[in-house]
Amino acid sequence: MKFATRAIHVGYDHHQHNRAVMPPIYQSSVFVHDTVGEALPFSYARTGTPTRDALETCLASLEGGRFAMAFSSGMAAIDAVLRAVVAPGDEIVAVADLYGGAWRLLTRVLEPAGIKVTFADLSDPGALREVLNPAVKLVWLESPSNPLLKLVDIEALSAIAHEAGVPVAIDNTFATPYLQTPLALGADIVVHSATKYLGGHSDVLLGAAVVNDDALARKIRFIQNSTGAVPGPQDCFLVLRGIKTLALRMERHCDSAQTIARWLASHPGVGAVYYPGLPDHPDHSLAQRQMARFGGIISLRLAEDTRVAAGRFAERLRLFALAESLGGVESLINHSATMSHGSMSEQDKALRGISEGLVRLSVGIEDVADLLEDLGQALA
Repeated sequence: MKFATRAIHVGYDHHQHNRAVMPPIYQSSVFVHDTVGEALPFSYARTGTPTRDALETCLASLEGGRFAMAFSSGMAAIDAVLRAVVAPGDEIVAVADLYGGAWRLLTRVLEPAGIKVTFADLSDPGALREVLNPAVKLVWLESPSNPLLKLVDIEALSAIAHEAGVPVAIDNTFATPYLQTPLALGADIVVHSATKYLGGHSDVLLGAAVVNDDALARKIRFIQNSTGAVPGPQDCFLVLRGIKTLALRMERHCDSAQTIARWLASHPGVGAVYYPGLPDHPDHSLAQRQMARFGGIISLRLAEDTRVAAGRFAERLRLFALAESLGGVESLINHSATMSHGSMSEQDKALRGISEGLVRLSVGIEDVADLLEDLGQALA
């Protein structure tokens, strides 16, 4: 089956659920045993529910994986993956340009617990060899990255990491499995903030991890069950519902973002535009090879690279709402320095090019003409 068909049908058999067309919300914390010691597919909701099982099966199919585990948030998914792979005394190599929440977890939770983190510019895959050593137990990637939309060569980096026996994890939230399937490119673990494009309607908090390896899946599932950072059935239902329109929404996001990025690139009020669909993006050729399309996120640096200018621009917008998240049907603007990456020190932000005049646009599915008009009047 093709992607759009799998998004609607995989993971759910209506004959097993009283012929309901949509997966039921099993709003129950416990399931009844007929006898002592009876093995049930579902016993306690922390361990699993039919609604969550349907979502996990669907997510695994979309990413081309064998096993998926759903969590209460994207950060909970990241935390579970890290717990499953690394221990005190180990080292992680992480791409330097990454989501501020992931950076905070790595530097303020893992490093104090005795896990060393090395942030590296991996735009040249060969740079990975220079930082690999026997203590490195995981390579952590984002592609495209947050917020500067840098790409890394997943296939090349995975091959280099595997030569050293090191697994590779990647956050695929920005691309979604509709545009990019990292497991097929050699990655071992894919994580998502399903809060974003997979849910697609800014009404649910959920995360996921997808793998192919049996042993690794068992480790992550053990942590999922033991720590209990799991989504409820209503959350699973909402993401399942969102996934059914993912293919349609991503096409619209990509169409509009491409149009807007080209328009912004020629506007005198914009100093720089970061979008892999533009021919002058340094990773454009890699994006053409690695992704089906270029996504719905655009970052831009205003010509007046200040917080005052960014604030004025955001406040003038009428359709783009100033908000933390991304990937919903509505358009959003994020001020990276104070929002998604606000936990970083000024020095760390400066090293990554996160200046006060940098903003990130999540292009929704509104009419692109209205979005262009809104951006034009805000930049005037």
